[in-house]
Amino acid sequence: MNGFLCEALSKTHDRKRFDCGVSALNAYLARSANQDVKRKVAAVFVMCPQAEPERIAGFYTLCSTSVELTGLPDELKKRLPRYPQVPGILIGRLARDDDFPGLGSLLLADALARCVAASTQIAATLIVVDAKDLAAQSFYEKYGFKTLPNLPSRLFMSMSIAEKL
Repeated sequence: MNGFLCEALSKTHDRKRFDCGVSALNAYLARSANQDVKRKVAAVFVMCPQAEPERIAGFYTLCSTSVELTGLPDELKKRLPRYPQVPGILIGRLARDDDFPGLGSLLLADALARCVAASTQIAATLIVVDAKDLAAQSFYEKYGFKTLPNLPSRLFMSMSIAEKL
């Protein structure tokens, strides 16, 4: 993976050195990520340079979610059963250290691959992301995510599209 290794967050990783320029994401990784893992609230994956396996170059979180069927675009709704909720996987946070420009694409690719793999064991129709700002929204849209009609800061990709990627 281009000189990087992606693995589950562990105590060997240096969470305090990570700096993506967003204090809320830095604080989450430094103070809350381990607790989320222990409480089974989120799975946290870190990407580390192979030459510095303790250094976190980027990270993302995954957890289960659902989206109301009525909140999806009509073209997707008509292909789904009429259950009130559609199962999905949420990429809750995704960030790269400022010292590793361009790593966001690699992080997203790894997250999508994990989502596709997980969906073979636990059903998930969608992959959902929360865009914290317009730059994040643009990043996700570049890879095919679409805005949920009722929640403009929340975007989705169908699992079938992710499988093709």
